[in-house]
Formats: sequence, structure tokens, C-alpha cells
Amino acid sequence: MKALISVDMEGISGIVHSSETNPERYDYQRGRELMTAEANAVIAGVLDAEPTADVLVADAHGTFRNLLPEQLDRRARLVRGKPRALNMLAGLDEETDAALFVGYHVRAGEGPGVLAHTMNGEILDVRVTGRAPDEDVRVTARAPGEGAQATAHPPGEDVRITGRSLGEIGLNAAMAGHLGVPVVLISGDDAACAEAAALIPEAVTVPVKEALGMAAAVTLHPEEARDRLRRAAADAVSRRTEIPPLALTGPLDVEVDLASPHTIDLATLVPGVSRTAGARTVAFTAPDYGTAYRLILLLAQLATIRPA
Repeated sequence: MKALISVDMEGISGIVHSSETNPERYDYQRGRELMTAEANAVIAGVLDAEPTADVLVADAHGTFRNLLPEQLDRRARLVRGKPRALNMLAGLDEETDAALFVGYHVRAGEGPGVLAHTMNGEILDVRVTGRAPDEDVRVTARAPGEGAQATAHPPGEDVRITGRSLGEIGLNAAMAGHLGVPVVLISGDDAACAEAAALIPEAVTVPVKEALGMAAAVTLHPEEARDRLRRAAADAVSRRTEIPPLALTGPLDVEVDLASPHTIDLATLVPGVSRTAGARTVAFTAPDYGTAYRLILLLAQLATIRPA
């Protein structure tokens, strides 16, 4: 059995402020330790259920160099650093039996949610919509003002995700689903868990804090959170065959709202990406979700480029 544990930072118990998640801020080291300890709790839970499991842990926050390798459970292997294929899901493949999302947060525009965002502060919203399949679909631009219509769902398409605004939980869960891998556990604040439950009601959710705002929460004691995570991870892995992958078949219409006009200008240099009639939205059509996911990652990377 192979499991991938993707570990973000904003949804870790005890963490409520960017000073605890930013390498340049004073409280970051403590945030790293809390993050590593929760990862260890989930590793232990997976191995409680499947003692011979191959466990990969993907550091999935910021630089992807946050988890403390020397403190991580030695029974797991760590994926760290960037850039890398599949981003927050590095290490995931068709041979993976289960994915677990730890320390995740709610998407941009939702809340109250602790440190809510989608990928970075430049991505305001991502919408993915399925449509009737064509015989030959490549990544193509859509005419300005042409909206996505969710009126027909191809066979096998998961309508729970179609046309919905997606954050990192939904985008990554759908990528796992594209590879046939179920996401069996999601932890974070209560808003993140609600977002996950709406997309994957069969998955196990573990709220480790109750969000009061962007930088405030009522949080479990870290040790209590770890105990709950260990038990939940064992349960989730044991029930993995009962949890369907979140799969979305193509072709797919994608709209991405971007905060910066400069990013929109850069995005339109990508073949197949067009500016819509709205001032902040770009759109493209992808033949499958794997292609859509990679283009969304590219747009997020373009958002980090500042004007010369």
C-alpha cells in the first residue's frame, strides 16, 4: 500500500498568523515544529492501519522546505524543494492508494478562515466546468465574454466539482482523482473541513481549530490535535476503498480571476489562454484535468513576476 501525505502549514493546530508560516518572521521555527509534529501523527496513523505501507510526505507550503527532516518519522520519505512536478502533490502517481491532506486551509474569498487564500495572493478564484466532449480538443482560447456553461455532464464526470469555485483542496483533490487516487483525509480549520466535506463527503475531516477570522482561531492543544489525527488517519486509510476519487473528465473550461493586471498581461502570452470581457479574468479550455491543473500552476507562477 502506498500513501501520499501532503502537508500545508496554515491549517496546523496552533497556527493563526503569517509570522508562524513565513520564513522571514520571528515565529516561523515554532510553526515548522508544529507542522512536523502533525505530519508525524498522520504517518503514525497510516502505519497503524498498514504497517508495511510506503509513505511519502510532500512538504506543500511556500518554499516546500518547511518540514524538519531530522524530526520527521524515519519510516516515511520526504519530498521537499521546488520547482517540481505536481507541486503540492509531488510523489503522487497512479500506484498511490490514498492521499491525505494535512494542515490545509479554505480557499480565497471564503471564511472566516485562518490565512485563507488560493496558491498565492494573486489568485482570487478558479472555476472549472465540464462540457460535452469534442472529437479533438486541445488547449484553446475562448472568445472574450464567453462564459462557461454547466448544462451537460459527460459520462463519469463528477458533478460535485463542475462549475464550482475551487481552492487548493479542490484543485489538488481533483488532480489526485485524475490519477485515480482518493483523498481520504483532510485536516485544517473548520472552514477548510467544510469545504472538503462539500467536495468529498465520504472523506474523513479533522478540524483542529475553529476560525474566528483571517488571523484568529480557537485551537485545539497540539497534542490533542495529533491524537485525533493519528486515529483519523488510521480510520481513513482503512476505509480507502469506500472513498471515491474526485475525478473530472474533459474537456474542461477553466476561468481564473487574477488580482494583478500585469499577471493578466503575462497570462495571455501562454498559448490558449485569453482575456475575458471581465477586467481580471483569463480563460482556457483543456482536454483533461491534468492539463488544466498544470496551466493553473503556471498562472500562479506568473503571478510572482513583478513588472521590470
